[in-house]
Parts: sequence; C-alpha cells; structure tokens
Amino acid sequence: MIRLENVTKSFERYLAVDNVSFEVPKGEICVLLGPSGCGKTTTMRMINRLIELTSGRILIDGRDIHEVDATELRRSIGYVIQQIGLFPNKTVEDNICTVPDLLRMDRKASRKRARDLLEMVNLDPNTFARRYPKQLSGGQQQRVGVIRALAADPPVLLMDEPFGAIDPINRAVIQDEFLKLQSELKKTVIFVSHDIDEAVKMASRIAIFRAGKLVQYDTPDNILAHPVDDFVADFVGADRTLKRLQIVPVRDAMQSDPPRVTTDTPIDRALELMERHEHQVMVMVGPNGRARGLVRRDAIRGAKGLVSDHYERIPCVINIDETLRNAVSMMFTNDQTWLVCVDDDGMYRGYLTQRGITHLLGETYRTS
Repeated sequence: MIRLENVTKSFERYLAVDNVSFEVPKGEICVLLGPSGCGKTTTMRMINRLIELTSGRILIDGRDIHEVDATELRRSIGYVIQQIGLFPNKTVEDNICTVPDLLRMDRKASRKRARDLLEMVNLDPNTFARRYPKQLSGGQQQRVGVIRALAADPPVLLMDEPFGAIDPINRAVIQDEFLKLQSELKKTVIFVSHDIDEAVKMASRIAIFRAGKLVQYDTPDNILAHPVDDFVADFVGADRTLKRLQIVPVRDAMQSDPPRVTTDTPIDRALELMERHEHQVMVMVGPNGRARGLVRRDAIRGAKGLVSDHYERIPCVINIDETLRNAVSMMFTNDQTWLVCVDDDGMYRGYLTQRGITHLLGETYRTS
C-alpha cells in the first residue's frame, strides 16, 4: 500500500534521511521508532509532502505521490498530530467534518459519520457533538483529533506521536480504542513514536531509525527476539524478553488439547488417565466441552462414583487470545503456576504453565 524506494532528504547542513526503503502492506500499522533527530518524523512528513524528498520515490497504492497535487494528496490522507490542532471556534462535530466539508461531501452524510465515529471512541454524540474543544478534557480532545483524521474515510493515516501528551491512563485507553477502530476500518497507518512499549503494542511492523538510516524493519516480536545489532538491542531495552509477553498470545505457549475428564467419568477411569499421562490435576469439562472444574489425583484416590462428585472450582481461566503478559499477571494475582485456557465460548483448549512460557521464549533465542 505504501512503498518507499531509496528515499533521501538532504537539508543544507545534514542528511536527515539516508536512502530509506520499506513497504507497509494494506491495513497494517507501521511504527517509525528511534531517538530524537533520527529521521523518523521527516520520513513520515515526506509521505504527504509536508516535506519534499530530495531523491527516491514514495508510492501509495502503486501511484507516485508526485503525480498528485500536494493539496489533493493531503486531503486524501488522514493526519493526526500530538498537539491535536482542533479549531476552537468550531464544534466537535464541525471539527470532525473539516475535510469532508472541504471536499464538499454531503453534509448530512458527513455529520452522520461524525456521530458514528464519536460512538466508536466512547464519546456520546448527543453529549459531545455540539460542544467546543475547550469543553473537553485533553483525552477527549485527542479522541476527536484521531477520528477527525478518519472522517473522510482516507485509506492512509499518518500519526505523529498522537498520544505522547496524554497521561498514562488515558493514553492506554485511547490506544485500545484506536486498535479497536483499526480492527474494523483496516487503515494503512504510519505512526511516529519514541516509546518502544507503545510501538510493541500498536505496530504490525516497526521501523527503527538511527542517524537517518533504517537500521531494522520487522515485526515487533522479531525485533525484540532478534535485534539486528547492539544499537537496536539497547534501544528496545534489556527487558526485551518481558516486552514480548505483551505481544505473544496464550495459544502459542499453551499445551493444546490435553487429556480431560467429563462430568460422568468414573473415578477409576479418571485415575487411570492421570497415571497414564502423569497428571496430578485434570480439567473436568461439561457435555459440550466447556471447562467446569478441576479434579485432583490425591483427592479422588480411594473415592467412589463419578468425578462430578469430587471436583473443585477452577480459580481462574485465561482466553487463548489474551497475551502472555495478562496470563503472567493472572498467575501472580491468583497465586497459580498454571492456567486453564479457554476460547470465547468457554471451551477448554489447553493449559498454560510458567515453564511453558519460559520454554517458548527461550526456544526463540536458541534458534536465532
């Protein structure tokens, strides 16, 4: 969708961007990351021609950006900045519709879209549409700034440290709202950040810059697991293994489809299964496969009847699509060394252990 080919930007006294090439597939978020002065913001601003490149090419959906009038190009690309830049004399609704109005889009349709977008970021349009920016909190203003960039439904969105000036609590909320929006709208996004944790959370791919050069371009997991050099390793931090916990899903580390017992399994059969598979604890499922409880080998030894007469409740379960970070937090909170893993319907899919987590992460480094 967005392709940079040998892009270079020279100013009078220095080379800001040095022969940079990468491609962002349609519907993905690419975060440009690096220390101050590394060229990441200059690179992003060349995409909508706020800064003109010195050499190379930038293509959007196969078309060279210099084949398009600069003003027309900018109106077709959503743009979100850290300072937000809402017009103080316009209502929230009119701020959102700034570009649709410039493009002479149907007023009724654009206002409806503005209200729909407000709902998508948890701002009640009946409450907020007619307010002015000064009547909003900083976090609310930032939400409006993000959806204003989406009002004309652009295929490409540029974001220049859009959440950097917001407090940590609101930042996390707005990041989550944006990711939810992105899952529905599938925009192609270039996102400038200085925060590796934000990049890991938000990005499909990360481009790390140093002194105008693109040092590494890869998925967040590969950058954390396989930094290309000492600069990247130092930049992502000594705790890069812990950072991976927030992007690796439970399903990748769990033991899938282990043996289980049902509510009508006889005690002697359950003991036989546990001994054969060397399990001290086994999950009991209901008729449809949903996790219902735990059966402990020591507790049922010598007992009679069915396992449903001798089970105990499951302290906590984790969804297979949750991150390992959430899983580890749940383990610590509930003083557990393993978790029952379920899908969205509550079906038992496997179990996750602390050892399984460390094995998965360690195996990545051993095969690097």
